[in-house]
Amino acid sequence: MRVVVAPDKFRGSLTASEAAEAIADGVRDADPSADVATVPVADGGEGTIEAALSAGYRRIDHDVTGPTGEQVTAAVALSPDGGTAVVELAAASGLSLLDEPAPLTASTRGTGELVRHALDAGARTVVLAVGGSAGTDGGAGLLAALGARALDAEGSELGDGGAALRGISRLDLDGLDPRLSPAGVVLACDVDNPLLGPRGAAAVFGPQKGATPDDVRLLDEALQRWADAVEAATGADHRDVPGAGAAGGAGIAALGVLGARAVPGVDVVLDLVDFDDRLLGADLVITGEGSFDAQSLAGKAPVGVALRARAAGVPAVVLAGRLDGVDDAALRSVGIEAAHDLSEVCDDPDRRMSDAAELLRRLAAWVVSARLPR
Repeated sequence: MRVVVAPDKFRGSLTASEAAEAIADGVRDADPSADVATVPVADGGEGTIEAALSAGYRRIDHDVTGPTGEQVTAAVALSPDGGTAVVELAAASGLSLLDEPAPLTASTRGTGELVRHALDAGARTVVLAVGGSAGTDGGAGLLAALGARALDAEGSELGDGGAALRGISRLDLDGLDPRLSPAGVVLACDVDNPLLGPRGAAAVFGPQKGATPDDVRLLDEALQRWADAVEAATGADHRDVPGAGAAGGAGIAALGVLGARAVPGVDVVLDLVDFDDRLLGADLVITGEGSFDAQSLAGKAPVGVALRARAAGVPAVVLAGRLDGVDDAALRSVGIEAAHDLSEVCDDPDRRMSDAAELLRRLAAWVVSARLPR
């Protein structure tokens, strides 16, 4: 039996790699002769670097500016041939880096510094994996680190953070790193939100970053002025393009200024890890994530895995920490044969978090044993 194990992270319990190893151990418990390939995946946000490293990319650490100005260490993943680099916004500019939320002042400057390091390393394609951002600065910090200047009416550069964008008069792109023109930038994200309004970056994602209702109104106003400046500088209006609101509006900076092409994050990751080749000869794919629900069905990593598996004629099964609001018809519509969660092997919700690896191993063994010939 050949099994491809390709889960995303179980947030709060297991990284994607840890989940993959636990499932693989369970498969071998059920069938010691099984040929098991572990392929940790992500949906284009946190975990994308980990997936790239598992596929043979090289990790290069850099000290960069954190979301509120402190120094943090973050990685660029460089492909074996050096032509492609993966930059994960959350690693340099993520909410998880903060002790206290900073919705008005957090910046993406460190992410731009990582992009610059990727160009220094010779990358011709930069995959910008967004998600988990600490702030709502419209990618202004990202662009500043690459040589752009956001100027007020007196010609002075603005400070970092989304609130500062209320004062923008002009975006000067004369100093933008010229290596960005031939470099292909890929925006990997799993959201299609525009920049502004009730579905925009501030309204939808701001509260997750600590923004109050007053903060949300302020940030949406600031982003509107930022969108006007981007349009004036580039000659094109990207504020309503799907994905412009990703990562606190960093999407508009990538799409409108860097010329990025937006690609569903999970597809970017699956291509990075050569997933279609991994499926050759497989009898079963096991994927999963911590919480699998209706939002997962809209295009999270397990669904991307299942759709690729279905195209290759391989059945796919989901193992999750928790299932919520998914029925058999919805699963089948995205190529998932069955879904199971840890409640099937443990009644205690606290243990399902603290002992997730052992329980996931047991669940995988049970699922695979049921498929073996009697």
